[in-house]
Amino acid sequence: MIRQVPKTTTLSGYEIMALNQSNSEVSQIDPGLILTRIKTNPTVFSAKKASGISLLSLALFSTWKQINFVGADTTVGSPTLLSNPDNSYVVPTTGIYAVGFYFRYGSGIQASLLTGGPGIGILKNTNGNFSALETRNFNGINLGLIALTISEANINSVFNLNAGDKLYFGLTNSGVLGANLLSTSAASFYVYKISN
Repeated sequence: MIRQVPKTTTLSGYEIMALNQSNSEVSQIDPGLILTRIKTNPTVFSAKKASGISLLSLALFSTWKQINFVGADTTVGSPTLLSNPDNSYVVPTTGIYAVGFYFRYGSGIQASLLTGGPGIGILKNTNGNFSALETRNFNGINLGLIALTISEANINSVFNLNAGDKLYFGLTNSGVLGANLLSTSAASFYVYKISN
């Protein structure tokens, strides 16, 4: 009979006792076996571009410009979740997903008021049917002597997605954004399943 059980803060050097329910035998198990059986979430994915950003036209949405994310931009997860031919993220399984998208144009502050409502957005393609999941405009202020635009925005939201859906991350109403500042711009996104 065990009378006292000291606490430990590490599993290194320890064995775990387990009861076999079919024959009531007690066995020793290496804690590493248990930890390797815990599955990681295969839907966890993130990508980042700190340089080399290009804006691609989307034929169905004339006011949108898609960011050219490719498999090599992957920071976490499987690069195969990014489709290089159309620069989309391909949803692996049906469920509820947390999705985040960040974009900074140039330094993030423009010394002028950008007109036309430029901002960022996430598009979804389900079997050829495109829809905007969410958009965010850049914010600006005109103080008379000076006008400023905060050319940095992010989206963090939750969406129902189906296996095979494609997500596109890009800019909306981007005609006023010059290509010269794209070299100092930054973009990133993450996607992971949180529920069935």
